[in-house]
Amino acid sequence: MLRNPVKRTLAALALIGLALPAMAETTVSDAWARATVPNQKSSGAFMTLTASTDSKLLSVASPVARTVQVHQMTMENDVMKMGEVDSLPLPAGKAVSLDPNGYHVMLMDLNQQLKEGEQVPLTLVVEDAKGVKQSIEVKAPVRALNAQVMQGHDHQPMQH
Repeated sequence: MLRNPVKRTLAALALIGLALPAMAETTVSDAWARATVPNQKSSGAFMTLTASTDSKLLSVASPVARTVQVHQMTMENDVMKMGEVDSLPLPAGKAVSLDPNGYHVMLMDLNQQLKEGEQVPLTLVVEDAKGVKQSIEVKAPVRALNAQVMQGHDHQPMQH
């Protein structure tokens, strides 16, 4: 029998913890956004997402842009195509990269120039397989315009 009140409290908390369902968690690493020149209306944000359970990225929002979408870039018959996806699958335990050469976040109709050294606030909405949604706040540092340039891709022609 537990006579010590601290031990009793800890034991009760442990039992409560066992009774609660495990909360799915998604971690974000290496987040960054590409700098822009004055009057440029769009840019990209990039990061690596790792979910603890099968999940999907539903949306991204940011106060720096009127429109924020998750896009996928593909090459089809030597033509680069880029378009919005409804959601991005995040398989359990697998790091999913959002980078300039594949899936990425498009920041469109920018409200301001993105300058190197600033931070872009992003809100990611992730949903696990049980339908539980999680909002993740991210501060993405702005990197130089030439950061991680798309290597091996001819920028023309491009359909967007």
